[in-house]
Amino acid sequence: MSLRRTCLLAVLSLAWAATSAQTRPAPEVTREEQGNRISENIPAIPAALIEQLNRYQNTRGANVAGWSGGDCLLVSTRFAETAQAHRVCAPMGMREQLTFYPEPIAGMVPSPAAAWRSGFVFAKDTGGDEFTQLYWFDDETRSTTLLTDGGRTQNNGVVVSRDGGLMAYSSTARNGTDYDILVRDTRSGESRTVVAEGGRWQALDFSPDGKRLLVSRYVSIAESYPGEVDLQTGELRLFPVDGGTAAFGRFAYAPDGRSVYYVSDEPVDGQAEQFRTLRHHDPASGKVEILSRAIPWDVSDFILADDGRHLAFVTNEDGIGKLHVLSLPRHRPVALPELPVGLIGGIAFSPDGKRLALTLNSATSPSDAYVIDLAGRKLERWTRSEVGGLDADTFVAPTLVHYPTFDQVDGDPAGESRRMIPAFYYRPANVPAGKKLPVVIQIHGGPEAQSRPGFSPFAQFLVNELGIALLVPNVRGSAGYGKTYLSLDNAEKREDSVRDIGALLDWIATQPDLDLDRVGVYGGSYGGYMVLATMTNYPERIRAGVDIVGISHFGTFLKNTEDYRRDLRRAEYGDERDPEMAAFFDRISPLNNAAKISAPLFVAQGKNDPRVPWTEAEQIVEAVRGNGQPVWYVLFNDEGHGFRKKTNSDYFTAATMLFWQQHLLGAAE
Repeated sequence: MSLRRTCLLAVLSLAWAATSAQTRPAPEVTREEQGNRISENIPAIPAALIEQLNRYQNTRGANVAGWSGGDCLLVSTRFAETAQAHRVCAPMGMREQLTFYPEPIAGMVPSPAAAWRSGFVFAKDTGGDEFTQLYWFDDETRSTTLLTDGGRTQNNGVVVSRDGGLMAYSSTARNGTDYDILVRDTRSGESRTVVAEGGRWQALDFSPDGKRLLVSRYVSIAESYPGEVDLQTGELRLFPVDGGTAAFGRFAYAPDGRSVYYVSDEPVDGQAEQFRTLRHHDPASGKVEILSRAIPWDVSDFILADDGRHLAFVTNEDGIGKLHVLSLPRHRPVALPELPVGLIGGIAFSPDGKRLALTLNSATSPSDAYVIDLAGRKLERWTRSEVGGLDADTFVAPTLVHYPTFDQVDGDPAGESRRMIPAFYYRPANVPAGKKLPVVIQIHGGPEAQSRPGFSPFAQFLVNELGIALLVPNVRGSAGYGKTYLSLDNAEKREDSVRDIGALLDWIATQPDLDLDRVGVYGGSYGGYMVLATMTNYPERIRAGVDIVGISHFGTFLKNTEDYRRDLRRAEYGDERDPEMAAFFDRISPLNNAAKISAPLFVAQGKNDPRVPWTEAEQIVEAVRGNGQPVWYVLFNDEGHGFRKKTNSDYFTAATMLFWQQHLLGAAE
């Protein structure tokens, strides 16, 4: 054990002495270093388990980034260690790999059809540190050019003008904390700052003539402020926000260059809105038209065709994606072919506006690229991603269930309407009558995120190979269920979301086919906090837990997270500089309640994580071991907030399955 960790253990042992009258000796640590991986107390992975997992770990998907060179699709997919850029030029055609980096690339933005050059911008960091730099890939020369400073700065949110002459993006280069907006002249290579107001700014869309830029300042998932920059005078004009505070999504100029389309939950006619709707605003008339008024769910994205004849948008309806297309300018619905039930992303009109590309993903099929012929109402598949040679017919689709939690819905005059929590339930097939299934509860991060029924080889292996039921809840604070639901876990209400997991444990106890005595919890980032909090609040009801890059103390997390994220997270969790909030963090944080963890724990972390620093993992590992409890621990020196390299991901998944075998299945079997 290192000197630093020995000293940390001594300090932590003193801190927890007051909360634990009887402290067992810390278990001996068996440490192994292999390449960029450091593992502690993790047994050797049996060859049989590695072989059993192999096909599940060799599934892959393809995600649409846009159209390239006219009739080709630019997609992201992985054929080796990391996801790279590929081009596909025909339905089911060959995927031509364009980039070859040891690090994954992301954020690909193809040049518009009318641009003066052909290629795409992409983002890449180092070892998961999220200090993303922007690069240009040129189609003609196949060369790559660094566009940003190459230092410890974040650069993202690329928007390109119609003629490709200007590129706007956000950057923390000025002070490492604030996101300014820069505009780069793609011909001269010169960049200038157009917004440096402080805060988290992003570019949204260039006007058709390239003289104006829509921008927005993001405060939190529930609060942002849109505006417009005159690129000739430099004037920034913020738009009025009905109700004072609202959430905004995508903003784009209409083909006329004057009116705009946007997504918002601003009040309508003085009435509060729960969901984000698609809207059209004409400044000449002052009229705002709600285009998705009849759909009581969030609009997650929209895109306009270059020829100005169509608009496509996607709604998130109880976790399922639904595609809609409107003809412009009258906003009439366009009939579409039937699409598989699942998730929709990557929507992009072809340069001529006649076709719409999209990514489709379902619980039983990984992401693939499809194209819709709008006139012919025809859906055509462009990629068929591998599922490791597995029989896809054996994959399990989840059932959407709702379970009651501890409180009532606000506004119920009788006070009798229990709040219901949605969850996706993956149940093994062909379970013998009378058999009780062990359960894993998987909790998403964010917390302003949403678990949705996308393809997961992890879920399919749990269900099909280990015979474990998987429950994936969207506890309060999750996105997708309205602004009230989103705010129910903010600041001092943090543990109410943990109580929603307690209610799920109560629901499991009522299910004749689920085994309440064999329940594990699994989650990453904020979901990692939820794992630890569940293990401290319900120790007698949890058999084992897996915490991935999780928060163990909100105070130390906010102190050590990267500067550019701190204010964003304070808006959700609370401000640690406030003595009352600091005391609240001390009271609820798993680190200060580690003595209550009585089940085996597995902690996984990336050393370069800028969001949840690796010290969050180290301190909870030492604290729990200080109480004599066994802890498995893995640290990847070349990863950040999650594991993006295949070798690392494969090892972590195999170790996790071994952990479930030993601590969730073993004793009961």
